[in-house]
Amino acid sequence: MQATLLALLVGLVQGVLEWLPVSSEGGVALVVALLTGESAFDATQFALFLHAGTAAAALAFYRDETTALLESTPAWRPRDAFGADRADLTFYGVATLVSGVVGLSIYAALSEAATELAGGAFVAAVGVLLVGTGLVQRAADRWGLGERETPDAVDAVVVGVCQGLALLPGVSRSGTTVSALLLRGHEGERALQLSFLLSIPASLGAGLLVVLDEGVPTIPVPQAVLALGVSAVVGYVTVGALVALVRRVAFWGVCVGFGALAILGGGLLVAAENGWLAVL
Repeated sequence: MQATLLALLVGLVQGVLEWLPVSSEGGVALVVALLTGESAFDATQFALFLHAGTAAAALAFYRDETTALLESTPAWRPRDAFGADRADLTFYGVATLVSGVVGLSIYAALSEAATELAGGAFVAAVGVLLVGTGLVQRAADRWGLGERETPDAVDAVVVGVCQGLALLPGVSRSGTTVSALLLRGHEGERALQLSFLLSIPASLGAGLLVVLDEGVPTIPVPQAVLALGVSAVVGYVTVGALVALVRRVAFWGVCVGFGALAILGGGLLVAAENGWLAVL
């Protein structure tokens, strides 16, 4: 396929899938492998490279929140790390560190067992988790259960591990991190904000890691830059649309809908992995 058309297509796929409970990395890698004949490893490398584009989208969308975090950094002190005024900054720092350790370990020693874990069954499992989370959210809305306003150390470690595992093809970063935050008691839009802001350093780091390790993969540099630009623009539009949806619709319903989408997508991946689709 012509490199420019491929760049436009994969940029679109990355920009849309990054915020949904399906793996953007897995989706982009699948498209690249099918259309170019690249190996699974090279296709996954290119998918990781494109994460830098949606990181730029999240940075632009949450620019006010990012500026406020940076401005508060000089006043940060360990004794008040998870106080009301410093909890977000500490959460992002600790979760980024944890996800970096987990992600680099996976990148350095990706095993066949880990790759199998990250297949369609895992995507479907995330969908089941989201549906269950949505039902829990519905119960919380109905029965007036309390909601948490600030993250703590447990949130940072749990979410950091979830984000690090998302380096595996097929594991949804947004699906796992948002589910973890919801189950920890954070309301819907707040969970999205924490998850999407946390994606910025991790996604930029993933893109930089690929460039330093392998160079710009798969297609020429101009088309690679085009793919990054498309993923950033599409990512900005789609993250805004998702946040607007969450503000208008009860988040438990959004969870159940996205969970059903992930279960369907995971089921199709399982069918493809086992050759069942060829029988139809």
